[in-house]
Amino acid sequence: MKWYLAVLKQYATFSGRASRSEYWFFVLFSIIASLVLTVIDVVIGKIINIEAFVGLSALYTLAVLIPSIAVGVRRMHDQGKSGFYLLLALVPCVGGFLVLYFLVQPSTPGDNEYGAEPGSDPA
Repeated sequence: MKWYLAVLKQYATFSGRASRSEYWFFVLFSIIASLVLTVIDVVIGKIINIEAFVGLSALYTLAVLIPSIAVGVRRMHDQGKSGFYLLLALVPCVGGFLVLYFLVQPSTPGDNEYGAEPGSDPA
C-alpha cells in the first residue's frame, strides 16, 4: 500500500526514478481497485436497471491516469531511458510487448542522468 500512496503523492512528478517494486505494486493495486469498482458498477447497474453503468470505474480510471503515466515515465528513467519510450506502446503488435519488456527490467545500479537510485539515501 505504501507504494501506491507514494505514487499518488507524486501525482504529476515526471522527473526522478521509480523502482520496479514501486511501479508494479502500483499497477497491481490499480488493477484490483478497478476490478472491485467494476463489480460495484455492475451491481449498481442491475439495481437501477441500466445495462452499462460505468460511474465509479470510469472516475477511478480518470483519477489515476496522470499518476500512472508519471510512474511509468519515472520507471523508464530508472533504467536510463527517456519517458518517451512509453509511446512505443502505440506501435501495433510489438510496441506493447517492447514497453512491457522495458518495465520488467532491473534498475540501473547507482545514479544516472535522471537522479539517485530509488531507495538510496542521498547523503
